[in-house]
Amino acid sequence: MEKHIIIALVEDKPGVLNRIASLFRRRGFNIQSLAVGSSEQPGLSRMTIVVGGNSRVVEQVRKQLAKLIEVIKVSDLSGESFVSREFVLIKVKTNRETRGEIIQLAEIFRANIVDVAPDSLVAEVTGDEEKVESLIGLLRRFGIKEIARTGCLAMTRGERSGNGKHLL
Repeated sequence: MEKHIIIALVEDKPGVLNRIASLFRRRGFNIQSLAVGSSEQPGLSRMTIVVGGNSRVVEQVRKQLAKLIEVIKVSDLSGESFVSREFVLIKVKTNRETRGEIIQLAEIFRANIVDVAPDSLVAEVTGDEEKVESLIGLLRRFGIKEIARTGCLAMTRGERSGNGKHLL
């Protein structure tokens, strides 16, 4: 199953997130990642939605999204050149013997240690999905107590935005 990153510029109003999530639910799509926040334009939010599915079906969902009144613009970044990042906090079990090794792993992945307790530490890491998953995989042997992830954020490279068209 192909992974698609869909960017939607939407009105910043109550209920918009629910309407969009319901559209995906009705079509039988699982949202793998969803990140929403203010955009560069007042009153508009940018949604980054990661879903799996073939291109034809995802294109139908993209068109249905574009028909929603609160949706200003929708783009599927498939085939585009884009940058994607995720922010993750990872709480790892630690003790005197393992703390140094965990800190070294964090340094290799350019993660920052943001909290240290007698039996755990919290690292923050920003990067693409592969980098994040690699660090999580290496830290599993120490025992991961908790993970908090933002989900994927993505933006096209250069002057263009989504499907080669300017967003606004």
